[in-house]
Amino acid sequence: MSSFDVLCIGNAIVDIIARCDERFLTENGIIRGAMNLIDVERSALLYERMGPAIETSGGSAGNTAAGVAGLGGRAAFFGKVSSDQLGEIYTHDIRAQGVAFDTRPLPGHPPTARSMIFVTPDGERSMNTYLGACLELGPEDVEEDKAKGAKVSYFEGYLWDPPRAKEAIRMTAEIAHAAGREMAMSLSDPFCVDRYRDEFLELMRSGTVNIVFANEHELMSLYQTSSFETALEAIRSDCRLAIVTRSERGSIAMTREENVAVDAVPVDNVVDTTGAGDLYAAGFLFGYTRGRSIADCARLGSLAAALVIQQIGPRLQVNLKEKAQEAGLL
Repeated sequence: MSSFDVLCIGNAIVDIIARCDERFLTENGIIRGAMNLIDVERSALLYERMGPAIETSGGSAGNTAAGVAGLGGRAAFFGKVSSDQLGEIYTHDIRAQGVAFDTRPLPGHPPTARSMIFVTPDGERSMNTYLGACLELGPEDVEEDKAKGAKVSYFEGYLWDPPRAKEAIRMTAEIAHAAGREMAMSLSDPFCVDRYRDEFLELMRSGTVNIVFANEHELMSLYQTSSFETALEAIRSDCRLAIVTRSERGSIAMTREENVAVDAVPVDNVVDTTGAGDLYAAGFLFGYTRGRSIADCARLGSLAAALVIQQIGPRLQVNLKEKAQEAGLL
């Protein structure tokens, strides 16, 4: 028996989310729709300028862990916070979601990471992230029992930015594979792919990573092509299981033997796309670790993503398990 369905590894970030208009992005030099890494001074400046905000534990893989738990799965998380107010907020919040989070906090410096997320009227989010304590995640934070006991260990591509986190991920992969478990990753962001293209491809081709999540822009960036079909065929040969999300056009899940396309769940009003890909991964991995078909896994992912984009922030304000049951997916 495994201890956990999914172990998630990622940047432990407190999301600070506010609405804004397009002019605000332009006036403050914010790249629209991307994750921009910033220093602590710019973090303070943007916080001062932003409007009324919601604060919640976030970070891509943390969102996925919370989604798995919300479906009734057993989820764990590795991520680094500091012993400060935001660190306490993060720790309480993610544990309250039902996620096992036991990474030892830093004594106080650098401070806990935070991301100023600005949501424009079309629901697009532009993230400005100070990584802070996240940069200190390292091999000493790998809990062997969790790495060995999780059916799938999943990490966010964003985690390739902090240098010692790479060592932690590779160590987790060694422990997981030795126990007959699988590794999954998210490509996270086209800019992230640009920074680490060769390393991401090596992770896939070497078998360090078995399952990859990407959206179509990240996928085409990975293979440096403007042809979606060309990129699909490339990742099919490089990875045992690849899942590509396409917003309102649904998603495609591929193995070397099959290709499954699933429609998106219709949404009347997109409020905030923060966490859409993270919750999709949560739904898919929950189904996958429960032995469901690839099509059902994709449907669970689509439902979770559709629910989260109808609200502000990545923490679902509805009962995900009940919604999945109502949809006939559980």
